[in-house]
Amino acid sequence: QARLQESGGGSVQSGGSLRLSCAASGLTYEAYCMGWFRQAPGKEREAVATIKINGNKFYSMSVRGRFTISQDNANDILYLQMDDLKPEDTAIYTCAAGDLGYCTGGVDPSTFHEYNHWGQGTQVTVSS
Repeated sequence: QARLQESGGGSVQSGGSLRLSCAASGLTYEAYCMGWFRQAPGKEREAVATIKINGNKFYSMSVRGRFTISQDNANDILYLQMDDLKPEDTAIYTCAAGDLGYCTGGVDPSTFHEYNHWGQGTQVTVSS
C-alpha cells in the first residue's frame, strides 16, 4: 500500500527557512509526477512545486525564486526547501505522487487528477 509521510513543518518568523521532506513507500509503479501542494484555511488547494519523472520542475508564481523542489531517488524522498518565508505561506503542506503512467507537469489545478497518492500534510506557520 502506497504511503507518503511528510515531515519538517513548524513555525518560523517571516524571512526564515524550512525544509519539508516526504518519504514515499509502497508505490506499485514509478511515480511520473510528484509535488507539493498547500491549502490555507478558506482557500483552494494550490500546487506549490511539482517535478516530473524526467526532472522538469514547475513552481507557482507565488513561490518561484524562494522555494526549491528536489528528490532523492535512491531513498524515495521528496524535498521542498522554503526560503524567505512570508506569512502568506502559512498553510498545510501536502506531498503527492502520481503513478498512473503519465504526467502533464505544471501547477495548474487541471493536473491535480494525475496525483493518486497523497500524504496527510504538515503545518507550516509563518509569523510576521
